This record gives sequence, structure tokens and C-alpha cells, in this order.
Amino acid sequence: MWAILNGTIINALAVAGGCSVGLLATHRMPERLQRIILDALGLITITLGVNAAVIRMNALVTTYQPTGEAGKTYGAMLGLVMVASLILGSIAGTFMRWHEGIERLGVIIHSKFSTGDSGKFAEGFLTASVIFCVGPLTMLGCLKNGADADPSYLYIKSLLDAFCSIALTASLGIGVAFSIVTILVVQGGLATLAYYFADRLPELSIEMMNIVGGVLLLATALMILEIKRIPVANMLPALFVAPLLIWVIEQFWPHLLITH
Repeated sequence: MWAILNGTIINALAVAGGCSVGLLATHRMPERLQRIILDALGLITITLGVNAAVIRMNALVTTYQPTGEAGKTYGAMLGLVMVASLILGSIAGTFMRWHEGIERLGVIIHSKFSTGDSGKFAEGFLTASVIFCVGPLTMLGCLKNGADADPSYLYIKSLLDAFCSIALTASLGIGVAFSIVTILVVQGGLATLAYYFADRLPELSIEMMNIVGGVLLLATALMILEIKRIPVANMLPALFVAPLLIWVIEQFWPHLLITH
């Protein structure tokens, strides 16, 4: 199992180290400095989201776009898949109350292991869980680690997450550290699934999951920057709706989306 989970374990250890540094810095850092660090982190998250949702979508259309008349609407069809995935996934997550469930989990963990502001603890836990577990490096990293025993992407992600966790912990507190549990469960689960099922999932489906993840990163950035509080966790099922929609479409209209 080490061969398919080593990237996830190193990622968790990197976040633990970053959170330790962040906790040490918390009491020595003025509040206005914590805020500017959080603002910078929000802008970085926007950059990552745009890269995944916009630039990656353009590259995907270029790769799979067929020639002739069919190619003229191919980008629009992928866009509709993305929109439908977000809407259907958000509706499903809202009915299942994923956001409230994760926040409630944060409050429960806080009551057992920590003191202080439970609301801030839950916010730190939720924000860090989404940032660390949503995005192209998470999906691609878990896929390569599980399917090919190659943790290189997750090692790169570990370095980024270590610095990110310093800033988040300094601003949002100890709740960020408990997102390590989320990393182990989500990334470990994805890597394990990739080990057993990666060869059955088309590359287009994986890329669409990354694109939807980019949109969720943009939503997370809006929360970090305090522009709008979006229940991002309720939108997480959209990640899994995307490949399901592609599979359904291909059953009725073969090669409409997966052109080669």
C-alpha cells in the first residue's frame, strides 16, 4: 500500500509541518499582517483556479476538437458539461448537506481537541480541507500515485501545501491542522480508487474533473477574500458528476465528446 499512498502521507506530513510553523507565528504576527497574507493566498487560489478552469479547458478543447462542422460546437458542449456538473452536483450536495456536515465535523473536533472560537476553528478546517483536496494537482497526483505508483505530483503539491498551511494557520488557527484528516481520507481514497479503476476512466473525464475543481477553487478564493461566502463543500459532488455525464452522453451519442 505504501507505493500508492506515499504521496498522500508525505502531503499530510508537509501540512503538519507548515501548520506547526503557522501556530508559532500566530502570536507574533499582527492581525493586519495575517489579513494581507490571507489576501495573498486568496489571489494565489484565484490564479490556480483560472489555470485549471479556463486555461485547461482551452487546452482540452484544442486536444479533442474534431475537424469540420462538429468542431465548431465542441467547446460549447464541454462547457455545458461543466455547467451541468456544477448545477447537478451543487443540488445533490445541498440536499445531502455536505457543507453543514463538514462544518459540524469541525465543531465536533473542536469540542474534543481544542479551545477558543469554534466558528473560526470550523472555518479553518473547512477552508483548508477544500484548498488542499480540490484542484488539478490533487486529481492528477492521486491518479498517478494510485495507477502508476508515481508520487511526483503529490510531492510538488506537498511543497505548495506546506507554505499554504503556514499562511492559513497563522490567519485561521488550529482548525487548519485538522484538515490533515481530510487529506488522508480524500487523497488516500482517490489514490486507492485510481489503483483499481484508473484504466477504466477516460482521460477526458479526468480532465473535466480538474476543470470543475478549478471552478471550486475560484469559489474558495471568494470566501478567503471575504467577497462572498459560498457553501463550496455542497458543490464537491460536481467533481464526480462530470465523468458520469460524459459516460451517459457517450452511451447515447458515441464519440460525441470522446473523439479519439
